[in-house]
Amino acid sequence: MPPRSTRPVDKLDDDDYPAYTMGRAADMIGTAPAFLRALGEHRLITPLRSEGGHRRYSRYQLRIAARARELVDAGTPIEAACRIIILEDQLEEARRINEELRTRGAAS
Repeated sequence: MPPRSTRPVDKLDDDDYPAYTMGRAADMIGTAPAFLRALGEHRLITPLRSEGGHRRYSRYQLRIAARARELVDAGTPIEAACRIIILEDQLEEARRINEELRTRGAAS
């Protein structure tokens, strides 16, 4: 049996696999393609490009875009929404690191 990572179906389970076209991604989060382009311009998400140059989005990127849409729909300017999401991500990472350090410190 081949290793699990070589099966094409595994790509469907990969949150970082760029599986969605811009149109499909926009449909999935209920917005226009221009919104996704704006998120890219503000460097919140950077979609990969197909060989033909078309933007391709991963499920992870779509979750970020959906969070940005929630903030924008609530009246937050897109620039501020992008900054909020970046700060939320940094805070979550800092909390993860703190917990890891606490766990290591307790084990010593």
